[in-house]
Amino acid sequence: MQVPAKTFDYDPDDMVLNLFYEDKDDRWFPGDRHLRRMARRMLFGEPRMSGQLRVFLNLCAGLDRLGIRYRVNDYRYIAQHPEEVACIIGRAFLLNKFAWKNPILLGVAAYNHPFDDPDLFKRLPVKKFLVPGPWYAEMYRPHWPDTEAWPVGIDTDLWAPSRPRDKTVDVLLYDKVSWDRDRHVSELVEPVRARLIKEGRSFTELRYGSYKEEDYLAALARSRAMIFLCQNESQGIAYQQALSCGVPVFAWNPGGPWPDPDYYPHRVRFEPVSSVPYWDDRCGLTFTDRNGFEDSWSDFWAGCSAGKFDPRSYILDNLTLEQRALQYYEIARSVARQSQAPAASGMLVDGWLTGMG
Repeated sequence: MQVPAKTFDYDPDDMVLNLFYEDKDDRWFPGDRHLRRMARRMLFGEPRMSGQLRVFLNLCAGLDRLGIRYRVNDYRYIAQHPEEVACIIGRAFLLNKFAWKNPILLGVAAYNHPFDDPDLFKRLPVKKFLVPGPWYAEMYRPHWPDTEAWPVGIDTDLWAPSRPRDKTVDVLLYDKVSWDRDRHVSELVEPVRARLIKEGRSFTELRYGSYKEEDYLAALARSRAMIFLCQNESQGIAYQQALSCGVPVFAWNPGGPWPDPDYYPHRVRFEPVSSVPYWDDRCGLTFTDRNGFEDSWSDFWAGCSAGKFDPRSYILDNLTLEQRALQYYEIARSVARQSQAPAASGMLVDGWLTGMG
């Protein structure tokens, strides 16, 4: 659903969002997170953009474009208005730093799995939990039924196609191989490099966590295509930024179980996962293993050369800042309606069955 800002009818008096986001908690004494941040900046330079902070900033940018009003970290106001929804986007420590009485819309960055806090919905007035993608939501719902998928939007003005004459590199090899890395480097990453070298394809490499956003944007501007090596993604902002730049993606999508060693196989067995949870044929092609790469690489490169793919149109149709900010706003409004509904058992209000728990 594409919703241009200019066609969005919003009543500014209807609902002002109460957003809460903090990336770091105090560790040793009150306020020390600020000193730690300053020390890191002095030692290591400007910090790299975290995925959680990118989610918060992009949500705010989308709300701004729609003209939807919001407050940020106004704990005094929320304490004085316990009937209003608290939208907690940051990490789970925010749940423990304030005596929450408000209905809470929580996510997307709070937990890796419901096992981390199985009694969350009983312990706190959490009404809905957001995760970035559909397979992640399916993994959560048996434990937390009130889970919904919400992906943040991509800034399509910033992540925009470069001029054809700027395309000086054939392939950007994006390496986000996390688990069992040594094995996958030898079995997949090195053969991918070898195939590109054999064919005389020019390529550059970026490894997840070791670059700044501006480096990635510049690399995409130079690249005709991207090979995306990642075991699974809850949303996949990086590959979606590539799509927004008009760069077709050849994505490793092995499927199978969620392989996080903190949970699998002793605590959680869930499958299938996806490396590209938001995707269609316009975006590029996928492969499951080394053989799949070898078999499909020529088709992908031929498709790129022939202009077969149209990745940016997929983002414009599904993942703009405005579309996803509007979805977030509507989810928050639904939580507010639920919380304001009469408590009479079994009464149907705005499509919600209330008084049942």
